[in-house]
Amino acid sequence: MNTELFPRSRTEVAPGAVHLPDWADAGRQRELLAACRDWSRPPAGLRTVRTPGGGTMTSRQVCLGWHWYPYGYARTVVDGDGSPVKPFPQWLGELGRRAVADALGDDEAFEGQPTAPYDIALINFYDADARMGMHRDSDEKSDAPVVSLSLGDTCVFRFGNTQSRTRPYTDVELRSGDLFVFGGPARLAYHGVPRVHPGTAPPELGLTGRLNITLRASGF
Repeated sequence: MNTELFPRSRTEVAPGAVHLPDWADAGRQRELLAACRDWSRPPAGLRTVRTPGGGTMTSRQVCLGWHWYPYGYARTVVDGDGSPVKPFPQWLGELGRRAVADALGDDEAFEGQPTAPYDIALINFYDADARMGMHRDSDEKSDAPVVSLSLGDTCVFRFGNTQSRTRPYTDVELRSGDLFVFGGPARLAYHGVPRVHPGTAPPELGLTGRLNITLRASGF
C-alpha cells in the first residue's frame, strides 16, 4: 500500500534530465548491493579520492571499466593501489541502456549498436557526513546520457545549470531504488549532493549509508 500523501511520479527536472522514483524494485536493489560489496573489495577496491589541491572527497569510490581520478581516466588505480581497474560487466551496460530508454522515452543514441555504449561505472559510498560538491561529468568523449541509481539512505540531489555551480538549480529527493538520467542539453549540467539523510534506507536492504551507481560512456 502506498502511504504517500502525494505519490511520486516521473519528473522532468530539466530538458533531458528525468527522475524516475522506485525504478529498481527491492530484489534488484539487493542484487546491486551485493555486486557493490564485491566490487568494493581490494584490489582496486573502495578508496578515498584525493584532489590535486590536497583535499579529499568525503564520499569513497570504486570504479569499473575505466578508473576515474581528478581529472581523467586510466586503466589502473593510479591514485590508489596501482591495480588494474575491475572490469565493467555487460549486464550493467544493459541496465544502463534500459534506464535511458525508460527515462527519456527512446534510445536512438544506441540504435544499430550490438551492445550498450556504457563502459564506466563510478560507485560512490556516502556515510552520514559525506557530501559531493557541484561538478560536471566532463572527462568523457561521449555525450551519451549519464545514468545514476541510488541505494540506501535518501539524499538531496542538487541538479543545476550548464554554466555555473550556482543558481538556478533544483533539489531532488533521491531514495533507494530511484533513477536519475541526464543527457542532451542537460548532459554537462553541474550537480552535487549537499545532504544525506542517515537512517532512511529501507531496513530490509541491510545497508547503512548511501550507494550511488553512476554509469557513463567513455567514447575512448
